[in-house]
Amino acid sequence: MTHLLNLLAAIALLVWGTQLVRTGILRVFGANLRSVLAKSVSNRINALMSGLAVTALVQSSTATALIVASFVGQGLMALPSALTVMLGADVGTSLMAVVFSRDLSWLSPLFIFVGVVLFIARQSTTLGRIGRILIGLGLMLLALSLVSQSATVLTKAPAVQALLASLTSDLLLEIFAGAFLTVMCYSSLAMVLLTATLASTGVIPLEVALGLVLGANLGSGLLGVLTTLGTSIQTRQVPLGNLVFKIIGIAIAAPFVSLWIPFLQEWINDKATLVVMYHLCFNACVAALFVGLTQIIARWAKALLPEPDRSIVAGRQRHLDATALSTPSLAISCAVREAMHQADVVETMLVGMMRVISNNDSKLSLELRKMDDTVDELYSDIKYYLTKISREALSDSEGRRWTDIISFTINMEQIGDIVERVLIDIEDKKINKGREFSGAGVAEIGDLHHRLVENLRLGMSVFLHGNVRDAQKLLEEKTRFRDLERQYASTHLGRLAVNTVQSIETSSLHLDLISDLKRINSHICSIAYPILDSAGALAPNRLKKSVLDAES
Repeated sequence: MTHLLNLLAAIALLVWGTQLVRTGILRVFGANLRSVLAKSVSNRINALMSGLAVTALVQSSTATALIVASFVGQGLMALPSALTVMLGADVGTSLMAVVFSRDLSWLSPLFIFVGVVLFIARQSTTLGRIGRILIGLGLMLLALSLVSQSATVLTKAPAVQALLASLTSDLLLEIFAGAFLTVMCYSSLAMVLLTATLASTGVIPLEVALGLVLGANLGSGLLGVLTTLGTSIQTRQVPLGNLVFKIIGIAIAAPFVSLWIPFLQEWINDKATLVVMYHLCFNACVAALFVGLTQIIARWAKALLPEPDRSIVAGRQRHLDATALSTPSLAISCAVREAMHQADVVETMLVGMMRVISNNDSKLSLELRKMDDTVDELYSDIKYYLTKISREALSDSEGRRWTDIISFTINMEQIGDIVERVLIDIEDKKINKGREFSGAGVAEIGDLHHRLVENLRLGMSVFLHGNVRDAQKLLEEKTRFRDLERQYASTHLGRLAVNTVQSIETSSLHLDLISDLKRINSHICSIAYPILDSAGALAPNRLKKSVLDAES
């Protein structure tokens, strides 16, 4: 039992060491690695070699898949180029398996010692992070040595020998077992190294080991798919395409597994080396086979995970028409229509917020908070759409309108963020704790909220029509709202003075809430400034003049 626990502990140490190396390298060289990958798409050979080099350093094709997938999701890299990088990544992790299969146990104490010294001495610096990497490398080498020792002892036990004698190869079972264990380990490298070590000590036959290696490759592809499940469709297409590579490769290689052993044994005597070389040959052959077919696999991935119709968002017609970009005035109109929809979503959030306060409606609060994601998405879409409009082709008035749209959408996005935080506070400090505002407090909040909704609608009208009189009215509301916020904060403190229980329990939330409402109103009133400035109705020295008047 002790020897089995030692083996399991050594396996856990191997997985942990692999994680330390991967996270450490990403922290130290992450920006540079991303830069290398982003610049590698000029041709297939460059993409293949960059994927190989980066993954050999990071020691994780999954980490490379996440980086490349993010590029595709942001539109910085085409899907076929990303799939080419992934073919190189799989070869890179295979090369590292060959390196670590060598007897490098003598380096383990050195790496751990130097790594610990660097990490303790300069923990938050680059040297400290490099020390973390060295610790991980040392633990990996130590773990491989411990796995070998524990497995050797286990194989001498009569019960284990009887079990091994009855073990027969079932390739399909081995592939699925290897895939499952790889997902559990979160590392195909650790799984392949473990398989090689177990094969070298005689714990598992070579036929079983090669089946597990194929399973490790399948598990590596599954890891990328599982890790990106919550991301955009474009991001998920990269690991899906890579998984297609692996499935086809395994389907081709599986019938010939038994032929590999006598072929490789003529050249390689060491069982561990034979296993890792099979892993390398498999991925090299897959890369050679598919490097010219990435366009086809990309089409398959897009067919399996079709991108949503970007002309439709949340069941409505999308206004950001790409074909209008060649006509700047028309593109500006499209952006205005989309910005108004963003404001409509914000208005829905703002109106619903009072219902949450009045009815303690947690379900509605959750729905409203999710709407902030829509507001953020609309802001990003409008911003990127506007950057595609040629500024040189815009007239002076169109250029000002371009700036107005950016300013308006920023204000709407920030209002959405504030509303989301307010809803979280209401849930945490009021609904979940069963507290209520006093009658006077509810009336004050209701009054501020009513003015806020009216101001938002006025602000939307000012943005859409540019009416100077309405803009002046909106700016006057800023001062009026500020005075009300101060008045209501003062009356709330008065209720605290007479020990009103409800006011005491909700005091922090009440003051934060009216302060947040004032901040929202400030963002709304900011819509008026560009309109008044364009009309010459905004005094640039208003503050200075008011100070001088007060002094005189």
